[in-house]
Order: sequence, then C-alpha cells, then structure tokens
Amino acid sequence: MGTYQNIQRNKHFQPNPDWLQIKTIDMHTGGEPLRVITEGFPELKGDSVLEYRRYCAAHFDHLRTALMFEPRGHADMYGCILTPPNDEDGDFGVIFLHNEGYSTMCGHAIIALTTLTIEMKWIAVREGENEVKIDAPCGRITSFAHVKNGKITGIRFHCVPSFVVGLDHTIEVPEIGTIIYDLAYGGAFYAYVDMDKHNFDFDLSKDSYQSMIRQGMAIKKAVMQQNNKILHPFEEDLSFLYGTIFTGRPHDDANDSRNVCIFADGEVDRCPTGSGVSGRMAIHKMRNELEIGETMRIESITDAVFIGSVVQEVDYGPFKGVIPQVEGTAHITGMHTFVIDPKDPMKNGFILR
Repeated sequence: MGTYQNIQRNKHFQPNPDWLQIKTIDMHTGGEPLRVITEGFPELKGDSVLEYRRYCAAHFDHLRTALMFEPRGHADMYGCILTPPNDEDGDFGVIFLHNEGYSTMCGHAIIALTTLTIEMKWIAVREGENEVKIDAPCGRITSFAHVKNGKITGIRFHCVPSFVVGLDHTIEVPEIGTIIYDLAYGGAFYAYVDMDKHNFDFDLSKDSYQSMIRQGMAIKKAVMQQNNKILHPFEEDLSFLYGTIFTGRPHDDANDSRNVCIFADGEVDRCPTGSGVSGRMAIHKMRNELEIGETMRIESITDAVFIGSVVQEVDYGPFKGVIPQVEGTAHITGMHTFVIDPKDPMKNGFILR
C-alpha cells in the first residue's frame, strides 16, 4: 500500500499522554478574533470572576501565552475562559485574554459569547428575545439575542455603568506633541483622541496600521504616567488604562463615526470596540450630543459597525454615568484542539510584530 493510501486511512493524530490538550471554538466579531476555551484548561480556584482572573494570572499565565501568542495565535489574538457565574442569577462568568494579560471588559467577546450561547443552546432558546447574564471582571453584563425561525437576527448588550472622568485633557507626548483627549470608562478605561482636533500624519485606514500602533501606544504610556485619575470607584483591579481610541469621521456616509482602538501591548481592534463604544456613549451624553434612545453607528478599521445608544442615566460612585447599549454581530470560524508538548522549546509561545 502506498503512502497516500496510508494517509487516507490514518488521519487522526493521537497525542502522547503527557501532552496537554485544550479545545476551543474560534469566532470573530467584526473581524476581531475570539478564541473561546471550552475544554482542557486547568481548574481555576476562587469564588468570583475577579478571583478566578487573579488565580489564572498567578498560576497559568504560560497557557495564556501558549494560546494567544505564535505559533497558535498572533500579536493581535484575543481569547476567553468561561467560569462559573458570581451568583446563581448569572449564566456564566468570563475571563478575557490578550497579548499583554487580562482585560476587564470586552464587548466584542460579549457579542460573540451571546451568539455562541444560542448556537450551542447553553440556555433554553426561544423565539423572540433571549436574555444572557454574563459576569465579566468589570461586573454583570446583560445581553440579548433575538431569534426568528430558529436563527439569530440580532445581538445587543447592556454594559456596566459607564462614565467620563474628564473631557479635553491635554498632555505632552514625546515625538508627537500636545494631545487633547477625553478619559472615560466603559468597562475599561480609555483615552479618546479626536482626529479632528489634531494634525496627525496618519488616518484611520488600514494603510496607517503601524503608525496608529506606534502613536497610540505612545499616548497610552504618557497618559498612564501623568494622569492619576484612572481610578475605578469600587475596584482597584479595574484601575488601569487599557488603550487609546482614535475617533474620526466615517468612511461610509451611512455611519456616524469611526473608531480605532490600540489596546494592551499594541493590539489593534478589528471591530469598533464594545467597551470603547460604551465609554463614547458616556462622553456624547455628557457633551449633550446624544439623547437617551438615540443611536450612533460607529465603524471600525475593517468597516464593521456597532450601534451604540444610551439606555438610562445612573449615579455610579462620584460619577454621573450611563448604561450603554451596544449592538453587533459575530460568527464562528472553527473548532480546534491545541496540544502542548512539554518537550517543545516554544510550548509557551512567542510574539513578533
């Protein structure tokens, strides 16, 4: 029997017993990846999502890098681990993973996970609206999936209370100059930089990818060093700047604005950034540019669109905040079994950009 015939007969690889096997379902929301870890990850100890997150960072960070970095991932990879909810009223919890560590909130992941919940029938799916309660590190996110004739026709979520720390701050950034930015929180803190207020040597197109990374990271570093107001009112673990969001005019006249987010260690969000859109809703409400129930169509570097709105106003610690709603769509791209050979010198991954 020839080699090719042997290949046809033997297509299933059996890993050695000492190899770790981790199964995932991979998805994307507006082009932004989400690797959902479903099986094989070691048990996380704790009594809340924040405790699970701390335990994972302390004990299994090498598995984060193994699954996010090359050769299994790439510099802009994103993933999550599902956990028990914080209480019996929740459906499940989630820890978010990326190239730098662990984020506090991720809107594109919430949209993808809500989609997956319906597709996998993790809840009793019914025609019409289905509610999913997801405990993220930043708090309880309530999402909604509309189903018609057994198919998903819409996904939206209500974010945690989102608020503005300050508008029109100025900062000197080495090799760039004076930057004007808004500081706001939408499950994570961002510095929002309006392109129309600056004369950058780049635009918000794919051609400016590397320039946006370089200057977005420089702005993030400068804000982190000089702004001492990046403080969550209730949880110290949430008190850090996640990224820089450049905002500008849309490329498609059907949309209202364009968002490009540079987050973590120079990742470029392919989608409009759900938590970033949430923070923008707080900014536009504070500027009296958006009424409750009024929508904004915000596009991304891939021209994907999220629809943002303000559901209600809330008091949140010392802040006047809002509950934002974000709408988007997600798709499944594959199912994977990753193996980690303990003898592989690159078992924990590496990263190149």
